[in-house]
Amino acid sequence: MTEEKNMPAPDADSAPDAPFKSGFVALIGRPNVGKSTLMNHLIGQKIAITSDKPQTTRNRIQTVYTDERGQIVFLDTPGMHEARTKLGDYMVAVAEKTLGDADVILWLVEPEGYLGKTEKKIRDVLANAKVPVFIAMNKTDAVGEDVLFESIKLYSEALPDAEVVPVSALKERNLDTLLQLIFDALPEGPQYYDEETVTEIPMREIAAELIREKALRLLKDEVPHGIAVEIEQMKEREDGIVDIHATIVCEKDSHKGIVIGKGGTMLKRIGTAARRSIEAEMETQVNLKLWVKVRKDWRDSDLMLKGFGYDKNRIQ
Repeated sequence: MTEEKNMPAPDADSAPDAPFKSGFVALIGRPNVGKSTLMNHLIGQKIAITSDKPQTTRNRIQTVYTDERGQIVFLDTPGMHEARTKLGDYMVAVAEKTLGDADVILWLVEPEGYLGKTEKKIRDVLANAKVPVFIAMNKTDAVGEDVLFESIKLYSEALPDAEVVPVSALKERNLDTLLQLIFDALPEGPQYYDEETVTEIPMREIAAELIREKALRLLKDEVPHGIAVEIEQMKEREDGIVDIHATIVCEKDSHKGIVIGKGGTMLKRIGTAARRSIEAEMETQVNLKLWVKVRKDWRDSDLMLKGFGYDKNRIQ
């Protein structure tokens, strides 16, 4: 008889490492549902601009979240809506193209107890999705349990293969659960970006978006979405201060006066708020100078849209 030997128990530290997951997650939803806010809180940094106005995001915004589980590349899209201008056509095209690039789709909705026209359109598109879909029900802190329960039931029936996850982007509720579900659904893959990367958006574009955000917030409903921002100059001095010259473009002469304000007060408020946000992003002192110009009906001009970076030919 051979003598049995007591074998040591496997050390937990010697167990095989969990596979590294990575992939692209598209955020889709109607305008003003909170996609940019959710993405900013998920990655822990302000990248996408937020506003209480719909259709704030105009381009696809790519950000990166990395931890020991893997790497998620979030693709924030313009809100799905009925396009009324060429800019609107561009925004919808960006959103639809992004879905084709995704490994996971995150549909952001609100607990309203019914499906609106846009939600039904998105539901019909996602019913044919070839990748996992999660429905993140945002703003759950703003409704009672009865409304929340009925809304979860409604969306579960509308898209049976998708899991509904109640969250609050603003209050950061249940975001860890959402992240884990995304990682579970992603395939094994490479690390696309280094650990320090949170976005591949150029700083010039981030600065322009932050200026536009402050203008949207401070102008409220006086000037609608007919504004864009051009960065004319962005240069760093030897002492580290960054000089930024930017122009706020509006569609009407009457809007120009509103943007400037009496004695230049509104433009100064926009500039001060934008400068502070840009400084926080760049972690350096910024000297921001703003001007205002009128470009009539620029949202329906192919040439001007291309000049502002909204070029359908670049949607690949």
